[in-house]
Amino acid sequence: LKNMRTKIHKTADVQTKTIGKGTIVWQFCIILPDAKIGKKCNINAHCFIENNVTIGNNVTIKCGVYLWDEIDIEDDVFIGPNATFVNNLTPRSKKYPEKHIPILVKKGATVGANSTILGRITLCEYCMIGAGSIVTKNVPNNTLWVGSPAKQVGFVCNCGNISSFMYDLGIRILL
Repeated sequence: LKNMRTKIHKTADVQTKTIGKGTIVWQFCIILPDAKIGKKCNINAHCFIENNVTIGNNVTIKCGVYLWDEIDIEDDVFIGPNATFVNNLTPRSKKYPEKHIPILVKKGATVGANSTILGRITLCEYCMIGAGSIVTKNVPNNTLWVGSPAKQVGFVCNCGNISSFMYDLGIRILL
């Protein structure tokens, strides 16, 4: 049997008590007290997770991802390095909203490296967001989105394979 111990690197500041078995938290992460983290997650170095964040089981969060209040991540999600989640569309210094804008990332979704996900967005089950995309609207199940602003360019099966091929925005995408 695999070791199901939770592992927290000595340089991480994990304040939450709600963290599932088998989860690994790497160097220089900060996780605030009211965050909820599931089982068998892998939270890479230099991540920040605010209080009102829920992360499901088997989630991979790569380096440099900040998850702000009102973000819910379901099971089996992959978030690439430096992906950005925006929960306040009209920020001002020292002016805080009464309630942040929610973002929901559903089961099995993939968010590519350096993508930006704006608030009031749902990324539905098993969708895939290409690296560097800016997502401004809801993304349906099993669809592939790329670009700025992101547009649907194909379909993805639950296993992550892209289902056909097409050209979009002058970039060849193997689908």
